[in-house]
Amino acid sequence: LPIKNIRTVVTERAQVTVCGTPFGVKMFSEGALIVGFSDIDSPGGSTVNPAKAAGLRLGDRVIRIGQISTENNDAVKEALEAARGSAAEVIYVRSGEQRSTTLTPVWDAAAAQWRAGMWVRDSSAGVGTLTFVDPEKGVFAGLGHPISDGDTGESIALRSGEIVPCEITGCSMGTVGSPGELKGKFLSAHAIGSIRINGENGVYGTTRTGFSGQTMPVAFAQEVETGDAQILATVAGETPRTYHVRIEKISDADPRRNMVVRVVDKALLTRTGGIVQGMSGSPILQNGRLVGAVTHVLVNDPTRGYGIFAQTMLEQAEQVATAEK
Repeated sequence: LPIKNIRTVVTERAQVTVCGTPFGVKMFSEGALIVGFSDIDSPGGSTVNPAKAAGLRLGDRVIRIGQISTENNDAVKEALEAARGSAAEVIYVRSGEQRSTTLTPVWDAAAAQWRAGMWVRDSSAGVGTLTFVDPEKGVFAGLGHPISDGDTGESIALRSGEIVPCEITGCSMGTVGSPGELKGKFLSAHAIGSIRINGENGVYGTTRTGFSGQTMPVAFAQEVETGDAQILATVAGETPRTYHVRIEKISDADPRRNMVVRVVDKALLTRTGGIVQGMSGSPILQNGRLVGAVTHVLVNDPTRGYGIFAQTMLEQAEQVATAEK
């Protein structure tokens, strides 16, 4: 008779500190992100735009002009001054691909400086929700989606970043076609964690202090069920509350959208209209386990949103812990 050997691998269930608390994010990008263009009056009376003429577009990330690395706005200005109207090679990144072009700055008499006709940004700040902390490994996970530039929608290439304490001070309600938003303020400039990854499934990093929350097991993806669940969210102050939701759909087709979650809690619907920006990262709980995190709101139905498996976020957080060893 044929004999089939089966090897069993036992995976120990992880336990984490579930948070649901707001946190402030401060990030510095790798390179200067183009967020706008502005034509320049030339000495002859016409308008020119060297950046557009060089083929640069919104969302391009400029990493070098001439011999100067453009890690911030000041470096871009320095590089244009160094070129002094001569053609300079520009190294930039578009859709993850490094490219090059040639740009010739022009003199802006009104501003009394050499300019390229582009607006650039080297940093970003915002408010999100902390999903969990693994105190044994000293890592955190939040948001469930990348931090992107508000003007271009491009994910910010991380050079460095940190998270700071935050308080939710207000909320604009979500309506059909117009997502709401939590408004917050940073409580301190003292960082409570360092960002190591700004990835497609969240923001991850190392902790610098202790975090409060409930210790809970992390559910495996196959254990998540449709039906009743809860989310931990902070819509005022610094303390999270539990709200009732329903998991309506589960799928592993898109690693960033594993669940469709509908808010059924009357208190949350009255306060926010459902899921709003800033709630991204709010832990999703079911059967006494952390099963996922809220990631996006459905613009045409603010009572519904997407969620990501907690197992996916845990695996990413463990990569941070491994890299730090």
